Amino acid sequence: MVERTRTLGFRVAFALGLGTMIAAGIFSLSGTAVYRIGSSAVIAFVIAALVASITAAAYSEFASIYSENGGGYLFSSRTFEDRDLLTYAIGASLFLGYTGTTAFYLATMDEWFFLFILPESVGSVLPHGSVGIAAAVLLGTLNARGTEESGTFQVVVTAAKVAVLFVFIGGAIQFAGPSQATATFTGGFGSVIGQSTDILSVAALAFITFFGFSAIAASAGEIIDPKNTVPKAIAASIVTVTVLYTFVIIAMVNTPETIAGQPRGEVLQAGETAMGKVAAAFLGPFGQLLIVAGAVFSMVSASNASILAASGIGSLMGRQGDAPRKFSRIHPDYGTPFFSVWSATAVIAGLIFVFITLFGHHGLLGQILVPSFSLDPLSVGLQWAALGLNPLTGFATFNLLIPLSVVNIALIYSRRNDSDLTRGFEMPLVPYLPILGVIANLALVYKLPTLGVIIGIGLTLLVVVAYLLWGGAPEADELVEEAASERQVVGSIGDGGQGHALPSVDDRFTVLVPINRLDRAVDHARLAARIGELHDGTPVVKVLNTVNVPDQADSTAFLDTAEERMRELESDLAEIEGDVSADLLAEGHVSKDVAFDILQTARDDEVDRILMGIPEDNPHITEKVEYEAPCDTLFVGGWGDTPEDLSRVTIGAGGGPHHNALLDLAERLADVGSRIDVVSVEPEGESGMAEDVEPTLAVFDDDEDVHVHTLTGENIAATLVDQAAEHDATLVVGASRTRFLRQWVFGSTTDRAVSLAEERGVPVIVYATAAAGGYRGRIGEALFAPYRYLRKHL
Repeated sequence: MVERTRTLGFRVAFALGLGTMIAAGIFSLSGTAVYRIGSSAVIAFVIAALVASITAAAYSEFASIYSENGGGYLFSSRTFEDRDLLTYAIGASLFLGYTGTTAFYLATMDEWFFLFILPESVGSVLPHGSVGIAAAVLLGTLNARGTEESGTFQVVVTAAKVAVLFVFIGGAIQFAGPSQATATFTGGFGSVIGQSTDILSVAALAFITFFGFSAIAASAGEIIDPKNTVPKAIAASIVTVTVLYTFVIIAMVNTPETIAGQPRGEVLQAGETAMGKVAAAFLGPFGQLLIVAGAVFSMVSASNASILAASGIGSLMGRQGDAPRKFSRIHPDYGTPFFSVWSATAVIAGLIFVFITLFGHHGLLGQILVPSFSLDPLSVGLQWAALGLNPLTGFATFNLLIPLSVVNIALIYSRRNDSDLTRGFEMPLVPYLPILGVIANLALVYKLPTLGVIIGIGLTLLVVVAYLLWGGAPEADELVEEAASERQVVGSIGDGGQGHALPSVDDRFTVLVPINRLDRAVDHARLAARIGELHDGTPVVKVLNTVNVPDQADSTAFLDTAEERMRELESDLAEIEGDVSADLLAEGHVSKDVAFDILQTARDDEVDRILMGIPEDNPHITEKVEYEAPCDTLFVGGWGDTPEDLSRVTIGAGGGPHHNALLDLAERLADVGSRIDVVSVEPEGESGMAEDVEPTLAVFDDDEDVHVHTLTGENIAATLVDQAAEHDATLVVGASRTRFLRQWVFGSTTDRAVSLAEERGVPVIVYATAAAGGYRGRIGEALFAPYRYLRKHL
């Protein structure tokens, strides 16, 4: 069993939480808070901190039980295991909450850019939100490529954020004088009762600034001694940031009566950019530049953490069947859940585009018609309204507070139904404190901007309906079950394999050979060994025997069948002992999704090639493997008793990514003495287009046995097969780029070649490169077909 190495201590965990909390909230909400309720803003922030602390305590207890990544979604799914719709709704809401929070951070940064950084000539041309969207795409790219912050770097970043706030606070005290600053602050409190509504409204908006505690719990899988470290780091970060925010409020209360000729009230009312303007009065132009730079840096850093959290939840949802399994896919090169990262990035960019670029106060379309309702008096209707940062904050906070309420309920449920769980930390006063947390969260929801809540409810209901229509998917762990553990069948030094320790496969060329028909296992294993030898003197060939299980059936009922197939497979493979130089391994699985099993095995084992039979009964499996494989795939057919004989090979003079990739195989064969026949076909009529032969010949050395045949034929595929049959050669063709419109398995020319080769008894290899897979490959194919048509007829 492989276990995660924990590397984050208390210092880094504390910095992670504190650094995530110091973000757009304090820079954008402090001005609005002081404008609305003066010094009572401190009370609002303390209320938000207390409400966050209750749920943080529940998070701490769950983190002491489940020391893994995933946060509130993980806790809910583990507690309510039989309530799929509920856990999906929690995961989806948290995903929207994290992406909404990130959109809020970057939209606030966007406002700071337009006011303080961009020249007026540029700012007047660019639409608002464009900088935030660009930043979202950049952060998404960095995260998809696996850029990480080390623990030490996180500590340094957080220290820099705190230093910026200290500079601002120090500048305010120096500007007003300690005594006067204190007097102004203490004199700025109004009647708590009279301001209660505004205080709760500000507290509701301020809650988003304290949600950084979840970043600690979400990283529990990397934290040393999480049962003790997580609760301490969460408590310390909330207390520290509350103290910091109190001093920021004191500084903002001491804003001068006028700043650059603008009245104090107008400056504070600006909200999201007020702190930057106030910094100019306290610290001068250089000080303002420092605060602006620190604010932008803080927002970008916190956005990065939120993208990581959102993509982590998306990845876990994909693995547990609450989202398409693509969300859990790990990039073979970068090791990141790239589909989940890009999905989160797309949602963030979309939120900024809608809330700021289109329907913000400076939006391209201005106002939008939205539903409205009032309780006093009771009324429901429609109204025109602009969106902007305030509704965006409400949207994000709503999608955080509702799942946090469920986490509190989950803790009560866990205490009653899973009392035997070991809890390193226990929340006090259960169930009373969690119930108070639920009530407090819902009270804050009530005080959120109505428009943001309405949009949040609407979008959450939309994704829930989508889930109901989709129906979910089995968990990844339920899709595949190991029926027979990996074992060595044939060793490269002829020692037999059964009963011996498995060989080390590190840095050795590995070929995965999925098998459906056992009568082809030996031929495919021989060929895989031959292909592997071209790259490595002692390659590894792993034969994967997967028994398909219908969705309605229990996989355990098929374990005996899988074991029986494995015994037969081992017996057959043992016949080629001494004939191959590869280490031959075999493993048996039962799976409800054979393609998923093949792809997941290829990713887990980091194989270099996949070699499998050309499809007969299940072309959808082949198509999925071809498009989504983490490495190049060879689809083979028509082999006889000596499949390792590649002494003569026929290839076409084609182009495109698949053809270019197969040239590496052809060149390696030429290096070891194989004869390569390159066939250039001049098609007659409308059957195709001639390809330039020179790029194909360029990969071969002059001393290699390469021959060019220029022929004319009505059908390119038929001509290639005729040449291969005439010379008893193996035909190697690339998967076609025109299959998108043809809806064939590999593409028109390739499929015809495969069919004709089967009729003529010609062995064939169809080469599909991973470089042309995925969505980029599909888009490229869709564009290539019309491009080729226009090129031929214009």
